[in-house]
Amino acid sequence: MSGAVEALGRVALAAPFVVLGWAAAREPGGRVQLAADLGVPDPELAVRANGAAMVAGGLAIATGRMSRLAGLGLATSLVPTTLAAHRYWEMDDPAQRGANRINFYKNVGLLGAALVIAGRR
Repeated sequence: MSGAVEALGRVALAAPFVVLGWAAAREPGGRVQLAADLGVPDPELAVRANGAAMVAGGLAIATGRMSRLAGLGLATSLVPTTLAAHRYWEMDDPAQRGANRINFYKNVGLLGAALVIAGRR
């Protein structure tokens, strides 16, 4: 039974990376301006590449193939992504601040899970 639970957990962890990564790779939208504001060279390419890497990492975790490397890669990409996109402490609008606070801590949770995967033996 624990094998089934672990597989379900891997798929659940992978889902936001695959879905949101796919969206960023297909249509980077406002993410490009966030990357540009951080001084990222060729921000559209960077956003699309990060999205594609999220999809690849998510699929690797979901399938259990190269999941330690995928966990490390996803954890590494989450830090700048979270700090660029969810700076809730700088927002004055209570609704915007609240939504970004939720997303910030959701990403912190995903970061923790990715680090657990990366650190597995």
